[in-house]
Amino acid sequence: MKIFPILTLFLGGLLTQSLVFAQPKLVQKPNIILIMADDLGWGDVGFNGNSIIRTPALDQMASDGMVFDRFYAGSAVCSPTRGSCITGRNPYRYGINFANVGMMKKDEITLAELAKNIGYRTAHFGKWHLGSLSKNIKDGRRGGNENVYSPPWENGFETCFSTEQAVPTWDPMKDQSIAGTRYWTGSEQAATENLEGDDSRVVMDRIIPFIQDASTKKTPFLAVIWFHAPHAPVVAGPTYLNMYASYDENKQHYYGCITAMDEQIGRLRQQLKALNLADNTLITFCSDNGPAGEGGGTKQYAGQRQQGVTGGFRGRKGVLYEGGLRVPGIVVWPKEIKSGQHSSFPAVTSDYFTTILGIWGIDLPKRPYDGTNLMPVFKGKSSERSGFIGFQMPKQQSIVDQQYKLITNDQKTFELYDLIEDPYEKNDLAAKNPQRVEQMKVSLFEWLESCKKSNNGADYHDDED
Repeated sequence: MKIFPILTLFLGGLLTQSLVFAQPKLVQKPNIILIMADDLGWGDVGFNGNSIIRTPALDQMASDGMVFDRFYAGSAVCSPTRGSCITGRNPYRYGINFANVGMMKKDEITLAELAKNIGYRTAHFGKWHLGSLSKNIKDGRRGGNENVYSPPWENGFETCFSTEQAVPTWDPMKDQSIAGTRYWTGSEQAATENLEGDDSRVVMDRIIPFIQDASTKKTPFLAVIWFHAPHAPVVAGPTYLNMYASYDENKQHYYGCITAMDEQIGRLRQQLKALNLADNTLITFCSDNGPAGEGGGTKQYAGQRQQGVTGGFRGRKGVLYEGGLRVPGIVVWPKEIKSGQHSSFPAVTSDYFTTILGIWGIDLPKRPYDGTNLMPVFKGKSSERSGFIGFQMPKQQSIVDQQYKLITNDQKTFELYDLIEDPYEKNDLAAKNPQRVEQMKVSLFEWLESCKKSNNGADYHDDED
């Protein structure tokens, strides 16, 4: 069992260290569901203004809770963002700096591990992408390599229906030559039944029984649901293609697989209502990065039915401009969050961990954290982020605060944007505001050094003191 020294103080953009452990204070613990789409653009949903792609369930969810107009993925690519969701830390702190790079280290403390400690049922469904899921069987890109073996069931998740990487969004297991990955349910155990048709439905068919069982046993649950849609290979079934018959084939598939995912989110929420769980269930929704395709930093996916839109934001998946980072963001929790809210607070996937620990009344483990507690935002008591959000990609670094973004290409050049006045990043202010650039450079360099120390093991050494 891991021992968790804790952290309580805030300094600059990072949370720093203390040693007192606080026990949970809640009488009735909320159920928690963290939903993430894969490569979904900010502008690919109705609640952000898309009038073509049908997302009625997500639009209703947005109406029922709070929409973040400035919600950021932890990175401009998938694996790092996923790590930030369940650790509250920038993934550079533990060596996951790109897709299919690194693994969730054993010394990292995950949300699922902490949830188990206070009596939650825990589950992961969908794409994992934080290490291989098999030691002895070749699977996906890295399966069979024990050196990067770090499946969800060794990171606090008791129930799993997980793939190492992307799969086709229709008939996900039909042709192993396409993705070459299985749906794993445990060590060297792969699912063999009910794997046909829409992949989002295949995933939801496992989620519903998990929730029903937790409800029957009156046990709170944490469900992390990472859909594959609309990541390539993008494939929609006949019903969904017919919905978009007036569009070209690529758009039919892309739009259709998003609508199929949306239907399953609606199915999930209906099930929560039927079980009388909806009122005290916190649900979040986001994407792991901006849309793939031309103009982004991931050329291997360009042209593979990647029709996603950023809503006019600059760049796409793989770059640290807004189009690569800013994604749809919703939170709904009827018991605690008023419906119909919009927030301009700049939030990020690293905030999930910090917020949920705050809800549980648990102080943060003793190590640097990159998230902040969003409960004051949910309650309308905070509208401005006091610190900054840091981002890293190979050859790119950036920090964002309430108003400005500083972005650099490995410190060769620096660009400065006012995201309030210029959210589409058309006017570089670096030459006009050198003082602001220098101030933000100091914060950026300090944060990068902190991440470097973390990745070199400093945080884990502290846990042993």
